[in-house]
Amino acid sequence: MDFVKTIKIASVLGAISVLIGAFGAHGLEEILSNNGRLETFETAVRYQFYHAIALLIVGLLMKFNESKYLIWAVRLFLLGILVFSGSLYALSLTNYTGLGAITPFGGLFFILGWLAIYKSMKKKTAL
Repeated sequence: MDFVKTIKIASVLGAISVLIGAFGAHGLEEILSNNGRLETFETAVRYQFYHAIALLIVGLLMKFNESKYLIWAVRLFLLGILVFSGSLYALSLTNYTGLGAITPFGGLFFILGWLAIYKSMKKKTAL
């Protein structure tokens, strides 16, 4: 994983966040309201967007700091988006509450990704 690929992935995920958010607000409003899951869906979009921006920042950091921990941060953020946001999207659309059991694992991946960024910072990292 290099900085260019990471920035491209972040850009695509950011665009998808906007598309999913808009589609949810307009195309899925009735389903989400009927399921009582509008806030859940918005949380999924918000965390996906936050971590798309985080991936963009990690990509920029990778340009100056070739740390294995930054590569892990990318992987963990991607897993977090897939598990956290993905499970909340599915929960919102299906109202199958069993999906909520895996959501915390996505949150754990996000936390570990942030800690990987911390670990990647050397004492004299030049930015």
